Amino acid sequence: MRDKVLIVDDVELNRDILELILKDEYDILKAENGKKAIELIREHEEEIAVILLDLVMPELDGFEVLREIKANYWTDQIPVLIISSENSSDVEEKCYDYDISDFIRKPFDGKVVKKRIQNIVHLFAYKNCLELKIQEQTEALRSQYKLVEQQKEKLRENNAKILDVLGTVVEYRNLESGEHINRVKGFTKILAQQVMEDYPEYGLTSDMVEMITNAAALHDIGKIAIPDHILLKPGRLTSEEFEEMKEHTIRGCDILGSIEGAWDDEYGKVSYEICRHHHERYDGKGYPDGLVGDDISIEAQLVSVADVYDALVSDRVYKKAFSKDEAYDMIRNGECGTFSPRLMDSFERAREAFEKLADERK
Repeated sequence: MRDKVLIVDDVELNRDILELILKDEYDILKAENGKKAIELIREHEEEIAVILLDLVMPELDGFEVLREIKANYWTDQIPVLIISSENSSDVEEKCYDYDISDFIRKPFDGKVVKKRIQNIVHLFAYKNCLELKIQEQTEALRSQYKLVEQQKEKLRENNAKILDVLGTVVEYRNLESGEHINRVKGFTKILAQQVMEDYPEYGLTSDMVEMITNAAALHDIGKIAIPDHILLKPGRLTSEEFEEMKEHTIRGCDILGSIEGAWDDEYGKVSYEICRHHHERYDGKGYPDGLVGDDISIEAQLVSVADVYDALVSDRVYKKAFSKDEAYDMIRNGECGTFSPRLMDSFERAREAFEKLADERK
């Protein structure tokens, strides 16, 4: 089917002349006034290749037609050429404000009109085709993005499952830990969310908080490699035994390194930092590397506070649980090592949430 041209002019002779010029290439629609033109546009919107519009007409004049065309966004798809005897530049400028494609003054040259119409029809056909391709490509990209997001979510779920499984192995090995890992994850999440709110400079996001929380399950994975007579000893460790116990930070990293490639690189990095450095202290008196201040990653600092708090409020084979008030004061007063002042500020704000979780997980 050929494209249609809509000729809108109240003078029949003008309509017939334009039809004679264009009928060899286009099917012609004709309207003697603006009202009829709007009816034809609504009926043939998908078929009209160009509208040739006069300005001075009964019922609806050309400007009223242009307002209706623009209001319905038809000029996005259908070019409009004004063919008028108006000579005022103000009138022409006003027409262009309605997004017309061209302005041709009467009397016109038939060959020129035909050529201009051909050029504009081809230009709009190309434009519409290009926009359609862009739309299709955009939809394809949206679909691909959605698929990538689904794959990322699945990967996050798999990463979390790996961490939980490895953490559970530690629980079975270390008989005294019980729900220790789940509690540490809970305390880590509470503190991380508070720090994210209090100190944007750490760059924490909701996704990072989730990742750190899940990775906290592996903070003690290296205890798998500690001999039973040390790991399960009911009393205080000797100096030599404690030095060997401290090796769990390094051995844990060796274990994580052996499963490299099985999970997301970012999860692996965060897990490594937590595993190796959750016993570092802000004043440099921790282990295994003696890191100072914010040389200790934020993820390791968060898990460090959570780990110490849980150790204090929980029964262990070698001690009874401290009260929540005692545990809070011991951490704040530096009896368990020095922590970042900023983390301690957030810990103070999160105290109620810590104590609530401690009561729920007894």
